[in-house]
Amino acid sequence: QVQLVESGGGLVQAGGSLTLSCAASGRTFSSYAMGWFRQAPGKESEFVAAINSRRNTYHADSVKGRFTISRDNVKNTVYLQMHSLKPEDTAVYYCAVATFQRDNLPRLEREFNYWGQGTKVTVSS
Repeated sequence: QVQLVESGGGLVQAGGSLTLSCAASGRTFSSYAMGWFRQAPGKESEFVAAINSRRNTYHADSVKGRFTISRDNVKNTVYLQMHSLKPEDTAVYYCAVATFQRDNLPRLEREFNYWGQGTKVTVSS
């Protein structure tokens, strides 16, 4: 059974940093694209970043230059390093895997077929 477990969320002041982790289990994920989404209170889910099997990455404009997605295939883990955090980054962050995507960089929710339960990030002003 595929399982994704996020960790690393918490409360941080504006300008601070956090690193989120997403540990995957149930199969080897090195061949699949993985991504991060977030959902702020009262808002729709928003794509944050994706990484494919070749470690190519794509980041949403709202986080470009501040967030970095990476992966450790030995640990079956994907990371989201977040710097210069802003109050508008406050959200529940979800990781996801797209087992039908290998070399692409998916950005739509429907392209991802497994999801974690989320980890909450709160940025205070």
